[in-house]
Amino acid sequence: MCGLCGEATFDGSPASLAAVAAMTQSMQPRGPDADGAFGQGRIAFGHRRLKIIDLSEKAQQPMVDPELGLTVAFNGCIYNYKDLRAELEGKGYRFFSDGDTEVILKAYHAWGPACVERFQGMFAFALAERDSGRLVLARDRLGIKPLYLAESADGRRLRFASTLPALVAAGGVDTTIDDVALHHYMTFHAVVPPPHTILKGIRKLPPATVRVVEANGESRETTYWRLSFTPRSEDLGVSEAEWQERVLASLRLAVRRRMIADVPVGVLLSGGLDSSLIVGLLAEEGQTGLRTFSIGFEEVAGEKGDEFHYSDLVAEHFGTVHEKNMVPSHELLAALPAVIGAMSEPMVSYDNVGFFLLSQAVARHVKVVQSGQGADEIFAGYHWYPPMMQSNDAVGDYARAFFDRDHDELAEAVEADHVGEDWSRAFVAERFGLVGADRPIDKALRLDTTVMLVDDPVKRVDNMTMAWGLEARVPFLDHELVELAARVPAELKLAQGGKGILKEVARRVIPAAVIDRPKGYFPVPALKYIEGPTLDMIADVLTSRAAEDRGLFRRDHVATLLADPKSHITRLRGSKLWQIALLEMWLQAHTQAHTQAAA
Repeated sequence: MCGLCGEATFDGSPASLAAVAAMTQSMQPRGPDADGAFGQGRIAFGHRRLKIIDLSEKAQQPMVDPELGLTVAFNGCIYNYKDLRAELEGKGYRFFSDGDTEVILKAYHAWGPACVERFQGMFAFALAERDSGRLVLARDRLGIKPLYLAESADGRRLRFASTLPALVAAGGVDTTIDDVALHHYMTFHAVVPPPHTILKGIRKLPPATVRVVEANGESRETTYWRLSFTPRSEDLGVSEAEWQERVLASLRLAVRRRMIADVPVGVLLSGGLDSSLIVGLLAEEGQTGLRTFSIGFEEVAGEKGDEFHYSDLVAEHFGTVHEKNMVPSHELLAALPAVIGAMSEPMVSYDNVGFFLLSQAVARHVKVVQSGQGADEIFAGYHWYPPMMQSNDAVGDYARAFFDRDHDELAEAVEADHVGEDWSRAFVAERFGLVGADRPIDKALRLDTTVMLVDDPVKRVDNMTMAWGLEARVPFLDHELVELAARVPAELKLAQGGKGILKEVARRVIPAAVIDRPKGYFPVPALKYIEGPTLDMIADVLTSRAAEDRGLFRRDHVATLLADPKSHITRLRGSKLWQIALLEMWLQAHTQAHTQAAA
């Protein structure tokens, strides 16, 4: 896992190596092991490398194949690269390295942009054709790896990078607020779907998308994968027991695929069902000396801040080398500036600081971990799914369960010049109307898997682990497992209070005490129950000169939240005060030193 960036121009001018250097430097934490740059005429690439597969210099990036006339910069891991390499060698291709990056080059030459359909893994890459001047940008099916884009106002230049701040660091970006993105942030639980970001001048490539940019700047985008909940012929009449066998086999394969590395692989072990199941499956695969890592926080307002009881149980059962990290509240607050600095986009979840501090501790021991994100979305683990089974108003019921605010409340919080249409509700309605998911429950699961999951939990894990040069792999987002889970009848997923079929599968692998416990999460009470030093910090941010000059939130609304923060909680039990404070802190951290107008 690494960081990539680059620039392409369309007016005959050379690409700016200085801009590429600024972007590459900004992403240093994502790839602390090496850096590289390549420029030729109107295209330049930069790269930061974290050495995971083929640790030699032969796998350095950007990787150039002069014989094929191709250059690539790549972030991620192609788990089936050895099989693809063997197939390509059968076609006569010769390899000079032993990793997955060169496989992308040869696969593109053999199959063109459709090569992505053969990749099993997480990836974002930029590839340039020397002879045609064509640029190809691609992103994996579930959006595990990010790719941000910034096009100049005159259309003569395109920049791209693994992080949004890298594009800001290169300069010339319009950093004013995108009002559609603001609506999503405030309403859709801080999820900002692509192509939008909170900044007008930066967009993001959607998951499962290939964008081909010609030398004259003309471009086209192709969506190469769509998730369908429509049963296949082989699914008809399948028993519950057979569904369990299919899920277990697919999950075992997903975990096995993510063991591939030339360095040790650990596990982020929360003590919940999902991460515990990964540990159990790795033990089944015969992995010994497995390192597992947990984190906890101080209790606040009677709410416990750790789940060490359960993580200890799993670690002892499977004999892992387990490390627990307890973080005092004062260290939590001290880490917040660095956590916000690591965010490519403003992310409101309290989990961010937990993953950041856990990753800091883990990176001292391993470079790669498996993590349990995605199970709740693909196996229906959240509380808003059961009401969708009998819904007669799918969009309304989903919004009432998941949205932090409705449009009217947003208008009370945001200054009038930032209030437009009810974009978030319209977005949900548009997505619910797409073919491939007929029942309301399936519509909600598809939206959460392909949108919410990408721009909340998955992005959070990528940003916080990569802040410490740590690669996180997510077996529950193996696209074949996701496709299978979509076809599992919703009744089996919703059983036992959610994730019923996964719980039954887990009974064959891990202790029942972990499975039948109350649903947990990554608790960070000090940011949920805002008081004392945390409240003082937030008050300073929201009443600062920068916040007042920005004029984003109505002062009377801010004053109401500051007066009694514990009374203003979202439907998903988050703090409305923390949500607006986090956005302002992110904007101050990432845009303060940059011009508000595009170059």
